[in-house]
Amino acid sequence: MKIVAANRLTDGETVWLGAGDRWVETIDAAHVAQDTEDEARIAAAGSAALAANIVIDVTLVDVEIAEGRILPKRLRERIRAGGPSIHPEIGKQARKAAQHAA
Repeated sequence: MKIVAANRLTDGETVWLGAGDRWVETIDAAHVAQDTEDEARIAAAGSAALAANIVIDVTLVDVEIAEGRILPKRLRERIRAGGPSIHPEIGKQARKAAQHAA
């Protein structure tokens, strides 16, 4: 299972490709590709957004579903989902919806 992560070009915010190929700010709203065909489709959508200067650092991220939530397998991506690790009251981890990720 994979999702697409990127950083929005206008403000650097970590975003994920969600339903309808829209960029969303929480990992729980990301579209999870279940097969290689869907992975190729979301990778192409990420590449198109990169070419259109909407996002940068487009990455396919390996994930698993744990207790109904999307959990990246790599620590780097878990940190990106939670926000800066400098203080729990700053960034995505300060939002209730993201507290599970970091």
